[in-house]
Amino acid sequence: MIGTRRSFLGATAATAVAAAAPAAFAQWQPERRYPDPLVEVLDPAFNKYRLGLAGVERLATGFRWSEGPVWFGDGRYLLWSDIPNNKIMRWDEVTGRVSTFRSPSNNSNGNTRDRQGRLVTCEHDSRRVTRTEYDGTITVIADKFDGKRLNSPNDVVVKSDDSIWFTDPPFGILGHYEGTTATPELPTNVYRVDGKSGQITVATGAINRPNGLCFSPDESKLYIIESGVVPRVVHVFDVTDGGTKLSNGRKFMDSGPSGTPDGLRCDVDGNLWMGWGMGEGHDGVMVFTPDAKPIGKINLPERCANLCFGGVKRNRLFMVASKSIYSLYVNTQGVKGG
Repeated sequence: MIGTRRSFLGATAATAVAAAAPAAFAQWQPERRYPDPLVEVLDPAFNKYRLGLAGVERLATGFRWSEGPVWFGDGRYLLWSDIPNNKIMRWDEVTGRVSTFRSPSNNSNGNTRDRQGRLVTCEHDSRRVTRTEYDGTITVIADKFDGKRLNSPNDVVVKSDDSIWFTDPPFGILGHYEGTTATPELPTNVYRVDGKSGQITVATGAINRPNGLCFSPDESKLYIIESGVVPRVVHVFDVTDGGTKLSNGRKFMDSGPSGTPDGLRCDVDGNLWMGWGMGEGHDGVMVFTPDAKPIGKINLPERCANLCFGGVKRNRLFMVASKSIYSLYVNTQGVKGG
């Protein structure tokens, strides 16, 4: 990415350091041998993606509820939301330093980048989706539909045509911990914002409390996690009408009695990597093939809410898990724009 983007992002970041808690770090004991037993092969197909000389690393800890990771390759750093602490945090790959990127953040949740490299953020407290411009100013992308306020935008992705797709469950208005208590004015829709006109439309209203979402590598499918059902369900839709609408919605998989998928991303082969929980033995990341077959698992000591691919070659998986941030190098790459 060009230098102006790098300078804008560096200027926006605050200088205050959120130091990782030494006591919490002391509880984390990485495996001393390869291959790391925390990276579990459920099917031989996962052997292709598991690196024998890479293990799970804890990068930072001491947060309240981590969400919405996004990688900035031009600056070699990770941003993510600490929702209850009302901050966007930053981890620097070169120095390992953790700092506060934005405070307050309006109880930000999901983050991504648009195809021009700008930060796009879902904000619970302000009930809107915003874009951070190169000079650090904030542009409101969506805060209302049909004259009514959004609930609490949760997760967001940007398609190659510059359209912005986001989920709008009520989690940020259910209490004062991750936002501000309020009465919903709209159903829990999934929205599309046109990349040229800025017009907002309902992509689907069929999902009860939609959560994480991501496109397949060729953008012909959109996966959406439904949080308002037990067990949680992952749906898949065909992207039609020149990439502007969803059709043929169907169940991709359900999570079973103990699974709580939250955020997800695709790799270049179309496998889905999902933040998972909840409870000991279930927490971490589950990996599914495009036909919903579970092939791999990354075991973590905390529930993983969301993840993204990053690093110099987009082969480093960053996992935001409750109070901590983890990473693992894998033998694949994340889809561009994911």
